[in-house]
Amino acid sequence: MKAFVLNEPGPAENLQLQEIEKPTPKKGEVLVKVRAVSVNPVDTKVRAGKGLYNQMKETPPVIVGWDISGDVVAVGEGVEYFKEGDEVFGMVNFPGHGKAYAEYVAAPENHLAHKPANVPHHEAAAATLAALTAWQVLVHQADIQPGQRVLIHAAAGGVGHYAVQIAKYFKAIVIGTASEENHEFLRTMGADEQIDYHKYNPADVVMDADIVLDSLGEENTRKSLAALKDGGKIISILGGATEAVQEEAKKRNIKAKSYLVHSSGEDQAKLADLLRDGKLRSHVSHAYDFEDMAKAHQQVETRKTNGKVVVTVGS
Repeated sequence: MKAFVLNEPGPAENLQLQEIEKPTPKKGEVLVKVRAVSVNPVDTKVRAGKGLYNQMKETPPVIVGWDISGDVVAVGEGVEYFKEGDEVFGMVNFPGHGKAYAEYVAAPENHLAHKPANVPHHEAAAATLAALTAWQVLVHQADIQPGQRVLIHAAAGGVGHYAVQIAKYFKAIVIGTASEENHEFLRTMGADEQIDYHKYNPADVVMDADIVLDSLGEENTRKSLAALKDGGKIISILGGATEAVQEEAKKRNIKAKSYLVHSSGEDQAKLADLLRDGKLRSHVSHAYDFEDMAKAHQQVETRKTNGKVVVTVGS
């Protein structure tokens, strides 16, 4: 099979399309013929030798990527939930070695969900790592409730545009930050209020949020404490809730936490229901052919993508 192998970290061109052996599903795994993958900022970091790279290089070949949508073509021993011919999607082995940039991926059964029939593969592949991050932060970490005010930073991005929709599904009041040219996009996603971060410090505009989802890092996490009401919660998905920030948050009776998404077929199935019912949708702004993986990485690295970047692997 063909797969993009990272023989050494570096620029996008270091992703080399090679012929390697097709994996065989182990106990509890299914073999997926991949139809589409999604590319995330974490993918570009690993490719550059950061993040999970040192962990992944211990099990060569290094194949980047975690987000897939495709067809089950074989099942391992003990698999109960899926059968050959099923269309599935999910985030595989995160944080770990997902090996998604390939024509075939061996994936644990409990990391996948059935793909809704009315959702094309490229949109399903998009709604994995980013959508799971938004879901796990808002539902499991923040315990979102109807009527709460939720501030979402970088709301037009991958995680952000799913977070806006998920928060609205839970009947929250959603405030999203984005450049002014993306405010109409945020409105189409369901955001009730939009803040141009170029013109305003969001914490000077919002001072009564119940929940803040931060995707920008420590400086922004610290600044965002002022946007929260007493007893509020801020979750950083970029390690922004450092020990110092947590100490400052405690003085204001705010709970601050950093969170890293993890693979979960159960959560993916919840997202599948929302996708099927039209309560959640993927905005795919850029789609590339498999051979153009480097271009997909370069687009993600612009940090100016609305929604998601996906790569089509097969027909």
